[in-house]
Amino acid sequence: MPEITATNVKALREKTGQGMMECKKALTEAGGDIEIAVEILRKKGLVTAEKKAGRATSEGLVAIHETDGAAAMVEVVCETDFCARNDAFRGMIAEVAKLALAADDGPVEATDEMAALVQACFAKIGENMKYRRGVKITAPTVGRYIHHDHKTAVLVGIEGEIDDATLTGVCQHIAFADPMGVTTDDIPADVVEREKRLASEEAAESGKPPQIVEKIVEGKLRKFLAGNALLEQPYVRDEDRKVKDVLGAARITAFARFRVSE
Repeated sequence: MPEITATNVKALREKTGQGMMECKKALTEAGGDIEIAVEILRKKGLVTAEKKAGRATSEGLVAIHETDGAAAMVEVVCETDFCARNDAFRGMIAEVAKLALAADDGPVEATDEMAALVQACFAKIGENMKYRRGVKITAPTVGRYIHHDHKTAVLVGIEGEIDDATLTGVCQHIAFADPMGVTTDDIPADVVEREKRLASEEAAESGKPPQIVEKIVEGKLRKFLAGNALLEQPYVRDEDRKVKDVLGAARITAFARFRVSE
């Protein structure tokens, strides 16, 4: 049996976009010759990415797979909504979400097995498609929401008692309001700094005294932080209350919101 080196496998993967196992099989069949392996994969209908990989992928779907106390959410993008509505595409992303559930908490990178599922669907349908991102959340209670078009979805981890209606409402709130963090401290520092700079430049143009400008900047920054921190946002189902008021004693440990190609 010819020796199949990691270098050759990597080179074949770069040429074809295939997973490790498919490349190993092709190289073994080709006696270690990369060019013959490419032809083997092409004959199997697995190498079409060379012509289509550059096509825009602005459509796609989000899928969620869950078990007790954990859920994974993934996004796979494609060229057209027609492809996204295809049963093969929907079945593929459901399987990818199942595999994502085996990952650690946090962002989920595509494994070889996940990439192979996407590539096989790509070969079947003939449209460019790719795994874009994924996330896994583990918590005592994990809420989920998928919009009817399967293009927007939310996961939220909760500690403490929360009823089903409130959990669903919080998930829908996140889908609608698109917060940047759970609290103001979770909003990225570079984003806060940018908003502060823009507010300072705008206030300075007013010609008001420096002490007034400082108060204007503080007010705008406070409003920005409250508008983008989940707990401080007015609850979409009752804007007289904030999300933190709706939660009561329950605590949000993590959340994620995906919108296709956003």
